[in-house]
This record gives sequence, structure tokens and C-alpha cells, in this order.
Amino acid sequence: MNAQRVLHGIDAISTWAGKAVAWLVILLAAVVCLEVFKRYVFNAPTAWIFDFNNMLYGTLFMVAGAYALAQNAHVRGDFLYGSMRPRTQAALDLVLYFLFFLPGIAALLYAGYRFAAISWRIGEHSSIMAEGPPIYPFKTVIPIAGALIITQGFAEIARCIICLRTGEWPSRLKDVAEMDVIGTQLANSEFVDEETRQRAIGGAHKIDEAARQRGMTGDLT
Repeated sequence: MNAQRVLHGIDAISTWAGKAVAWLVILLAAVVCLEVFKRYVFNAPTAWIFDFNNMLYGTLFMVAGAYALAQNAHVRGDFLYGSMRPRTQAALDLVLYFLFFLPGIAALLYAGYRFAAISWRIGEHSSIMAEGPPIYPFKTVIPIAGALIITQGFAEIARCIICLRTGEWPSRLKDVAEMDVIGTQLANSEFVDEETRQRAIGGAHKIDEAARQRGMTGDLT
């Protein structure tokens, strides 16, 4: 139970970080709309707006990586992995974490720290124009995102070890759940008969149950 609380605590940190940067989507959309208005109505485009948009999107993309890992939402070739037993899945994941994940994220942390330190030292700004936005806050996000991802990665490695010992994947801190969109639409539609609606509901439940058995949601306790 203590190990489970620690894992859920790390999940909570990654989830909080992902939800926090998700608000950047609204800011990004507002900036794009404002720039389009300025460009086509007042003929006054902003030279550095594309750099600013890239910084907003890059921050969202990098910090949300830990959130996606916590929710087991990264893309995986599931046609073979899904048919494996939990212990086989855990063994494969463990090997790949040590071969690729840890070296890659460690390199990201090291390089990101150096990039951020140099950027702060020289007061780096966008090179498009003299009054471009500062880049050093954005480059600081790189090591922060790397720290979040590698922390979540240690939690995933711990989950693999627990699964190898028990034969079951430990639970995850739930946030949102995927569902069969088409099946749900059929189930809620007033234009289908009861038999079709029940088939849609049953199909959605089967998909959800199969995902749980494969460890896609991690709720196997």
C-alpha cells in the first residue's frame, strides 16, 4: 500500500502538470486569432508571433509528456503487446525503459540544462527582431519537462517490477477514460431501436474490458 501511494503521488504530480499547461491551448488559440485579426484587418502583422506560438506549443507538448506517460496514453504497437501476459508485458517494458527511455531522457535533462543555462546567461531573445520575446523561459521548460518525465518513468519502472512479482499491473491514478464514441452515440441516440442500443452498449463494455485486461488502463487490481 505504501508503494501504491507513492506511485499515485507521482501520477498526481504528472497529472497536475499536464492539466496546468493544458490551459496554454486557450492562450495559443487567442494569440492566433488576434494575430489573424491584426494581419488581415489592420495589415499589422507581428514579426515574432510564430516564435511565440512555437514556445507555447512546445511548452504544452513537453510538459504534457509526463501526463501522457502517467495515463499510459503514449502510442504503442498493440497488435503484439496486447496479446502478451502481464508479466511478459512488464519484462518487455522494463528492458525498453533501460535501453531507450532512461538514456534518452537523461540526455534531454543534460542538454536541456545546458541550453537553459546559456540562454539565461546571454539573455537570449528571438532573433527575428530586436524586440522579440525572450527565449530563456522557454528553454528552462526543457529540463523541467525532462525531470517530470524521468520521475514518472521511475514510477513506471516500479510498476513493471511489481507486475513481475505479482503477475498483475498496479493501479493508476485515473483522470479521464476513453470510451467507444460511436457505440456511445448509438446508445444515446433516440433514432435507434432498443436492440441496436443494447448491442452498442455491450460492444462498448467489451472494448473497455479488453483494454483493462491488456493493461491499457492499468486498473487491474
